[in-house]
Amino acid sequence: MELTAQQLSQYNGTDPSKPIYVAVKGRVFDVTTGKSFYGPGGAYAMFAGKDASRALAKMSKNEEDITSSLDGLTEKEIGVLNDWETKFVAKYPVVATIVN
Repeated sequence: MELTAQQLSQYNGTDPSKPIYVAVKGRVFDVTTGKSFYGPGGAYAMFAGKDASRALAKMSKNEEDITSSLDGLTEKEIGVLNDWETKFVAKYPVVATIVN
């Protein structure tokens, strides 16, 4: 399945009839089993329905960092992002990819 960023935004946890998705490096993960983290009121709810790659790389919850852009990241930040990606792959199913 392929999703645009706009379509991904519909899976942000606000509609209980839909799963919760978070994208990392263009791959969309179904994080519904982590609803306590990614659902409304959760510690990582700001990532739901978005590509959180840059924010994860920078270990940031700032709105301006919640983007797919990896421009200007340091080698260390890319390493952190790759570690997050490995954790997501191990824990959550990949359900889609992001298309522009």
